[in-house]
Amino acid sequence: MNASDIMTVRVVTIAPDATVQQAAKLMLEREVSALPVVDGSNRLIGIISEGDLVRRAETGTERKPSWWLSFVSGADQLAHDFVKAHGTKVSDVMTTDVVVARPDSPLREVAGLLESHRIKRVPVVEEGLVIGVVSRANLLQALASARPRAAAPQPSDSDLRDTIVDRLSAQPWSHPSIVNPIVTDGMVDLWGMVLSPTERNAVRVLVEETPGVRGVNDHLAVRRIPSGV
Repeated sequence: MNASDIMTVRVVTIAPDATVQQAAKLMLEREVSALPVVDGSNRLIGIISEGDLVRRAETGTERKPSWWLSFVSGADQLAHDFVKAHGTKVSDVMTTDVVVARPDSPLREVAGLLESHRIKRVPVVEEGLVIGVVSRANLLQALASARPRAAAPQPSDSDLRDTIVDRLSAQPWSHPSIVNPIVTDGMVDLWGMVLSPTERNAVRVLVEETPGVRGVNDHLAVRRIPSGV
């Protein structure tokens, strides 16, 4: 699935010359936490979010730097903070370096953007125009709507064991685990040793999701390696 498959297409936007109060009211009315800022041609020029409105002079939440922070931050950062707290227009407080996705961006890539930049939503842009937004909620909706994969022909126990061993060998977290899967009529008994409870859970989940596995009996032992060994 790509961004275009799950994005919200009725995007609530705002103009750069709108007031900060108008932006706050629009977020509350439309129940959104951020607004893409667009020019008269619907081209993205920024984004304003709840985070941009937390430190405001009107609410008494303006950041008051101590003398040592003023010394460390420098005049430019202090000037930036002042504009954030006192600017009256959306263009004064909006973020201009906007993280965006393309319509054909895979959901894996979109999730990576949300996670790495610690943001809640990403505008979807095509030729500079905002055509949608993908939020964390949209990803949850995609998960809730996912359909089970069509059942494939049941593999032989020997082939199923080979598949499990190959998949375990390909995982960076499984080395140097010693895991011996025994397969009987699609049921997998896991014997051997892992190095932590977390790794034990990962092995179980990997085996459970392997096509053809009908159930898992976990007999794995956890043997922690002493530090320094």
